[in-house]
Amino acid sequence: MAEKREREVQLKFRVTPEERELIEHKMALLGTNNMAAYLRKMAIDGYIVNLDLPELRELISLLRHSSNNLNQLTKRVHETGRFYDADLEDLRQSFERLWDMADKLLKGLAKIK
Repeated sequence: MAEKREREVQLKFRVTPEERELIEHKMALLGTNNMAAYLRKMAIDGYIVNLDLPELRELISLLRHSSNNLNQLTKRVHETGRFYDADLEDLRQSFERLWDMADKLLKGLAKIK
């Protein structure tokens, strides 16, 4: 049976109404409403990084799309022995979009301090 971890020490501090509003705003940006957990995490670690990046979701979508295209093309080449210039151009454009999105994502991550 797992041992229940109890927090025995209580910490208290006061904030201004403006500070509380700012704390609640930052919590909302992270998608949390548990103030105790948020404040505890901030006090221990000093910061919280939310890496819910739309660029990352788009990169994954582009990667899936490119992988599907490559798999379909590979299957057709194995079945028919034929490969068309238009197929190669579609793949080139797909991978170019992938690299552009990866570059954009990496530049955005590099700005995080």
